[in-house]
Amino acid sequence: MPNVNASDAKDIEENIKNSYARLAAKRPDVCPKLLQKNVDDDTIVRTAEVMISNYCDYYLYPERGQSINIDINTDQIETLLIVPTMHNFANGSYQVESYDKHVIRLNYVGVTHKPERLSYDVNITITS
Repeated sequence: MPNVNASDAKDIEENIKNSYARLAAKRPDVCPKLLQKNVDDDTIVRTAEVMISNYCDYYLYPERGQSINIDINTDQIETLLIVPTMHNFANGSYQVESYDKHVIRLNYVGVTHKPERLSYDVNITITS
């Protein structure tokens, strides 16, 4: 069996997570999701998404210098960037500083008990 160092193991684990997230992007009720924008469109539109747990993560790989903005159709969900840094999209768009994995977390913050299946629409705009 080949010798696997910690760095290789971390890369393998990250590839598995991204593969799972790529498949999850095809389903409205599975998280996390790996999203990619179309070449000719700045906005990733996700309609009728379903939040099962208290949050859902979206993985993106934007380019340095791009700007990310989130528009969601409910005030029961908070939109946060949690990796590579913390940013609350309620305070405006986020300027990308490096080509890294960016994790956007949609977090339930409603004042009542969360429904078992909370439906929402989200638009993620990535502009140069």
